Amino acid sequence: MLLLLAAFIWGMAFVSQSKGMDYMGPLTFNGMRSLIGAFVLAVYLGFCHGAAGHKAEKTAEKRDWRLTVKAGVCCGLALTAASTLQQYGIQYTTVGKAGFITTLYIIFVPIAGIFFRRRVSGIVWLGAVMAAAGMYLLCMTESMDLGRGDLLVFLCALVFTVHILLVDYFSPKTDGAAVSCIQFAVCGILCGTGALIWENPAWSQIQSGMGSLAYAGILSCGVAYTLQIVGQRGVNPTVAALILSLESVFATVSGWIAYKIGFLTTDQTMTGRQIVGCILVFAAVVLVQLPKKGVHYRRRRHSDRTS
Repeated sequence: MLLLLAAFIWGMAFVSQSKGMDYMGPLTFNGMRSLIGAFVLAVYLGFCHGAAGHKAEKTAEKRDWRLTVKAGVCCGLALTAASTLQQYGIQYTTVGKAGFITTLYIIFVPIAGIFFRRRVSGIVWLGAVMAAAGMYLLCMTESMDLGRGDLLVFLCALVFTVHILLVDYFSPKTDGAAVSCIQFAVCGILCGTGALIWENPAWSQIQSGMGSLAYAGILSCGVAYTLQIVGQRGVNPTVAALILSLESVFATVSGWIAYKIGFLTTDQTMTGRQIVGCILVFAAVVLVQLPKKGVHYRRRRHSDRTS
């Protein structure tokens, strides 16, 4: 449910992200929303999370702070690379192609797991193929020509695969909110530095797009990515990727609703092909969840992992 909520927030964020790009460059937008997300999480950690912890939990946090920082930096570097590749790739390709190519992480995650001696059941592989087919129907409406933008988004999908596996590795051993805060601070600093060098951002741009930045920073970054880190604890990363892929379904539906109520002027009506794609993706997510034996994930249990 936490991963599903994260996918819903990310899907809804496409509308605000599209609006925000009307006022500023990709590095400026990514940098600002990441810093906003890091600030929100820092406030949460300072006033809520730390005060609610027991003495034993605080001792454990102090003992593992080096690992938490390492996790945040690693996830932050992966997130910076993936989001930057995606944002620049979209400038040179269509949104439909970018949406489909990005969601190839659904297939890349189980393939990468093989190299780490992780066995995934056949039903999960079937679900991954179904989800990929659904994404094709949902997003792919143009020819399959591979241009510069397509290659950038393809690399983005590879890096998002790394990010999912990093979260899967670190989440059982670290504090999810702290890792999320650090990763967004890293992403915000790196993207912000790049924006100052290449985009010359102005305060007027940020003011004009503040509404979009607020949604993307507080909910999409501060809340949704934390839900991902917490939600992935004890969950097969391939299953997590499938659930998170519902982001595209929510994006399509929210875009259609926004068009119907007049918030967006471009026609966002779903075709029969897109509706079939939504159904396939949803069916794939249900398939890998039921029955549990079909999605059993064989992995070594860490001695310090809590139930």
